[in-house]
Amino acid sequence: MSSEAKPRGVREVGIANAVFAALAHPARRQILLSVHFRGECTAGDIARRFSCSWPTTSRHLSTLVAAEILHVEKVGRQRIYRSNADLLASTLRQWAGYFDRA
Repeated sequence: MSSEAKPRGVREVGIANAVFAALAHPARRQILLSVHFRGECTAGDIARRFSCSWPTTSRHLSTLVAAEILHVEKVGRQRIYRSNADLLASTLRQWAGYFDRA
């Protein structure tokens, strides 16, 4: 069943689960902040900024892309990463909204 065919609530819970799982690791949070504040980064830029091995950095990037909070564009041999701040902000706002006292 594709995400388009799932009921809205089920789809939103799946997105929230992916976002929170991606944000669970401190290195991924640092990568996301770095990419967001720089506007865009190549995979090499990201790997040089952090003390992780290349396979570890690659796994972190894959997790952030799978959660759709990082976008990746392949340009020649490089991959350019950009944050998806809109998805992240809306997901966090919606989840936090469940705890608002109306």
